[in-house]
Amino acid sequence: MSDRSISRRALLGGAAAAAGGAVLGTLAPAQQPNAPHTTPSEAARAAQPSEPGPSAGPPGAPQAPPDPTKVPGPASEALGGRSPFEAPALAPTGVTTGAANTPLQALSGTITPSDLHFQRHHAGIAVIDPARWELLVHGLVDRPTVFTLADLKRLPATTRTCFVECAGNGRSAYRTPKRELTPQDTDGMSSNSEWTGVLASVLLREVGVRSGAEWVVAEGGDASVLNRSVPLEKMRGDALVAYAQNGEPLRMANGYPVRLVLPGFEGNMQIKWLRRLEVSAAPTMARNETSKYTDPLPNGTARQFSFVMDAKSVITSPAHPERLAGAGWHQVTGLAWSGRGRITHVDVSADGGRTWTAAALQDPVLPAAYTRFTHMWRWDGRPARLMSRATDETGAVQPTLAEFRRVRGPGTDYHFNHIRGWDVDADGRVFYAVD
Repeated sequence: MSDRSISRRALLGGAAAAAGGAVLGTLAPAQQPNAPHTTPSEAARAAQPSEPGPSAGPPGAPQAPPDPTKVPGPASEALGGRSPFEAPALAPTGVTTGAANTPLQALSGTITPSDLHFQRHHAGIAVIDPARWELLVHGLVDRPTVFTLADLKRLPATTRTCFVECAGNGRSAYRTPKRELTPQDTDGMSSNSEWTGVLASVLLREVGVRSGAEWVVAEGGDASVLNRSVPLEKMRGDALVAYAQNGEPLRMANGYPVRLVLPGFEGNMQIKWLRRLEVSAAPTMARNETSKYTDPLPNGTARQFSFVMDAKSVITSPAHPERLAGAGWHQVTGLAWSGRGRITHVDVSADGGRTWTAAALQDPVLPAAYTRFTHMWRWDGRPARLMSRATDETGAVQPTLAEFRRVRGPGTDYHFNHIRGWDVDADGRVFYAVD
């Protein structure tokens, strides 16, 4: 086994290479470094048809032959890439403390591609050798045990689909709303994936939990050594110690090689780069559950351990920066989710909430997972305000902004699940509704 250290210079070089790859994604196939080996003149002939054709776009834009049936395409590569005409991206980049948001408005269906899963970092992205990774399970247990990645993969695997959402998702839309916000800006600290791993309950049975235990402290292996207290009941339920996402090993930024997944709970608790689980009688009262991730209330008190994410929805189209082509039928679509179970219905309004119409929910509708909703809307060409309102199987209804502000107060910092709106101007331009 190689034991080479990874220098900061090497990491920065890797980041530069990744940035270069993003630039290369805008080039024509014949310009890609891994395209079939041709001379420049051969590449030029391949990219240009023998007869003049229409321009594929302005200089620097992706190019394609006018008739691809007349030009052989490039060969396969080790990894299939996106079309250069599609360029969804996390934003912002270069984050070591903070978030990079998922482009919700650029996605279809409900599964977030692994490389577009939102990222929330406290001390950059941990680089961990899977051959050296270990998970210690100890505390109020009969048999303290260290599990390797190979140990986990010998145990029965479970796969489930669920969302992960930062508790602070929606903060910018609540605190500093601007008409130019996109769904990525308002709610992009949320993503939905298929996760595979070992149920935490299996590991707890392996070590034997003692009487008096009520909590499990989960700790990460990044430079911030982030830790959170999780109720033992949750860990014995649907909590997952995951090593795969969307059919492949976890991406490094998403917690490789192993992370904790807690369906429906706030994202900060779903520890990435998991290295330790300590069974205890009481919560650890860590910084991220005392000074952070508590909910200030208007009466001067605060909610603590408000783990579950509430019913929520967001329209992803039409949304800024879209512009509707003209009056007529348009599809309104978006995402709804709740940490308390399944979404039962989503209502859509085109008049600022005065009247509502039930949207169609696309299957499958899963608990604690994204549900895609659609609604066909006939726009008459006049200014309109689009809204969506989710209801989950517990009967919880997504509140209006006024209701949310009254109960939670202007200074609240987490769990922003109020109704969002999008203003459609008479010229078809769409903006975030700020009042």
